[in-house]
Amino acid sequence: MHPADHLRGTKGDELRGRRVVLGVTGSIAAVDSVRLCRELIRHGAEVHVVVSREAQKIIHPNALEFASGFPVTTEIDGRVQHVALCGDVPDRVDLLLIAPCTANTLSKVACGIDDTSVTTFATTALGSDIPVIVVPAMHGSMMKNSAVLENIERLKGMGVTVLESRMEESKAKMPDIGHIVSTVISHIGRRDLKGLSVLVIAGATEEPVDDIRVLTNRSSGETGIEIARTAFHRGAETELWIGRSDAAVPSHVSSRRFRTAQDLHDMVVAEEPTWDIVLFPAAVSDYAPEKAEGKISSSEPQITLTLTRNPKIIDNIRAKVVVGFKAQSQVNDDRLVSESVALIERSKCSFVAANLVEDVSAGKTRVLLVDNKGAPEELRGTKAEVAEKILDRAARMVR
Repeated sequence: MHPADHLRGTKGDELRGRRVVLGVTGSIAAVDSVRLCRELIRHGAEVHVVVSREAQKIIHPNALEFASGFPVTTEIDGRVQHVALCGDVPDRVDLLLIAPCTANTLSKVACGIDDTSVTTFATTALGSDIPVIVVPAMHGSMMKNSAVLENIERLKGMGVTVLESRMEESKAKMPDIGHIVSTVISHIGRRDLKGLSVLVIAGATEEPVDDIRVLTNRSSGETGIEIARTAFHRGAETELWIGRSDAAVPSHVSSRRFRTAQDLHDMVVAEEPTWDIVLFPAAVSDYAPEKAEGKISSSEPQITLTLTRNPKIIDNIRAKVVVGFKAQSQVNDDRLVSESVALIERSKCSFVAANLVEDVSAGKTRVLLVDNKGAPEELRGTKAEVAEKILDRAARMVR
């Protein structure tokens, strides 16, 4: 067994059974291609690599053979690798990913020029209707060239997905590897949520006490972020509204920020009810203090805060399916279920994902899915696994 096989599926099975060709061209970002290849494998993919001659000046094919577990195509020969992998054949691959893609390769593919191993694969894949993702990486001035910009638009018109570069240090850099892998998953993963719009509202609110201090809670926002990532992976048009959070927000998921409960209330009220599914794991403060002007002096031996009840925001959300979340502490399951049923009756949400804070640990959780009949379904596992199950139920309800 090749060492790469030991990694397969260690981070997820989203790409299990999927085959990807990774095209590497002569950008300095080619040094990241080993990590990218391995990350695709960690999500279950089988990866075959093709490199241009210029890329071989930056990274040796042996490194990519080690990373992928398969011989690397450095030039087209009698094996006709481009046809065997990307041609109109029964066992062709599922996707061609060109990362990094130079201005030279990008423009050649857009204009149908075929004079390198990578552009030959691209010509064949496009002619076989295999999905193609291009990840540009070049100097910033090259990206600003009007011809390059026109060719990017030309590629998009041809059905090619072109990821937006990160502009840093006067360079158009590849987005982070997680972003690239998530885009691959969204193209050739389950895709059972394609055509659905999903809004996830997550994180904690912060209610200002004065100009410096806030009242908040211990919510990390991790569950909501994982749900948004999973919805994106499964092909949904996904948006994340996020408050204070400890977890990183995925760069590939469209997001908006809120701070206070009033901020979030205003966003919900202003939004047209066009979402298919809304999931509301946000930890919204039940009360907001009367904000003091400036900063309350720290020399005061005692202060009194006047708290005002915040509106129940979930009551104003309208969508085909609304999933509420209920967090409790130091109560039994019967109490947790009864409070969830009361939330369903008040807010008219479709079902509730309920949990006890003592059942939550880093990356793992236990959740009860409760409907209006009060019959709970228990879920245990990583937050990613629980997110899948919650979305499974929501998707069944909206279809």
